[in-house]
Amino acid sequence: MTRPLEGVVVLDLSRVLAGPWSGQLLADLGARVIKVEHPTRGDDTRGWGPPWLDGDHEAERVAAYYLCANRGKQSLAVDIATEGGQALVRELAKGADILLENFKVGGLAKYGLDYPRLKELNPRLIGCSITGFGQDGPYAHRAGYDFMIQAMGGLMSLSGEPDGMPMKTGVAITDVMTGLYATVGVLAALQERARTGRGRHIDVALLDVQVATLANQALNTLVTGTSPERHGNAHPNIVPYQAFACADGHLVLTVGNDAQFARLADLLGHPEWAEDPAYATNAARVGNREVLVPMIQALLMDRSRDEWLAELEVRGIPAGPINTLTEVFDDPQVRHRGLHRTLAHGPRGVPQVSNPLRFDGESATSEIAPPALGQDSDAILAEMGLTADDIARLRRQGVIR
Repeated sequence: MTRPLEGVVVLDLSRVLAGPWSGQLLADLGARVIKVEHPTRGDDTRGWGPPWLDGDHEAERVAAYYLCANRGKQSLAVDIATEGGQALVRELAKGADILLENFKVGGLAKYGLDYPRLKELNPRLIGCSITGFGQDGPYAHRAGYDFMIQAMGGLMSLSGEPDGMPMKTGVAITDVMTGLYATVGVLAALQERARTGRGRHIDVALLDVQVATLANQALNTLVTGTSPERHGNAHPNIVPYQAFACADGHLVLTVGNDAQFARLADLLGHPEWAEDPAYATNAARVGNREVLVPMIQALLMDRSRDEWLAELEVRGIPAGPINTLTEVFDDPQVRHRGLHRTLAHGPRGVPQVSNPLRFDGESATSEIAPPALGQDSDAILAEMGLTADDIARLRRQGVIR
């Protein structure tokens, strides 16, 4: 399959999750992504285990965390703190279309590799800087991590039981969303460059993304002037829209309109609820949730989870089980859509989660496994015109791996 970004070259100086997530998405879409890593440490996430995917030797052990965000890339192990390493990155930047980086503000400038200086070498270069707090403002100098940003950006105040501790999400969702926004910005800049011939600098901050993705909860606050309360597994604006216990487990019920509620009321043996002014509309149900929800909960305890799910499905009432991740990957729909795949790499292969984008029915997932540290250094440098002797000399000097 021809991929949309074939011919686009990405110089990826990012690490951990937000930047690599964007780089992986660009690689899935067909871009050539050259991941620049420190020769001895590599991306921090290579060591963020257990769990590990074991190689034949201890030195080849790599963390599952690293594997989630780096397929489709080439690894060039270069020490950018050396003059030789800086020269190599500048040369790569001359032929690149996109620079991805998530250094602290000013962090690349001390190496002469900041976007303004690289753009002097390549006016068509698009730069994307991902930081915790952005390129300006009173917090610009601070490091930013997903957990901290979930706290500062309000997400944790919305998560957890009303009488419990505020909770983070089980996935570093702010990093992931930041990677997605970075990719959107890069693609927009590529489109603009096709008209103007010049690159742009994109400033993406985790805190900005976290606040921007508060969605309805942000507007609930701005409209009312008060902060929302935590509702645990319930919804602040829709009822019934939450988790319920059954005789042998739990399910999630997501009633999104009054017609669905009428069908639910009939299933539960109380068709009169759909005509009762206290429950007939969503606004009424939200106002009377303290009465309605316990009544629904009591009735659902009479049967098993799967019995209820079958009845709800027949009546077109949205509901689902609360699956563990092993159950997720064994789900018939997930299996049908091919969301779990294995990429060829060594004797075992590398498990991956497919890119959810499909073009003309084909998955936009790179078939190239996440690279070993420095596995492509020689090939990339040779392509740049360095001889075998040049590469050996740089390796002896510790510039490359």
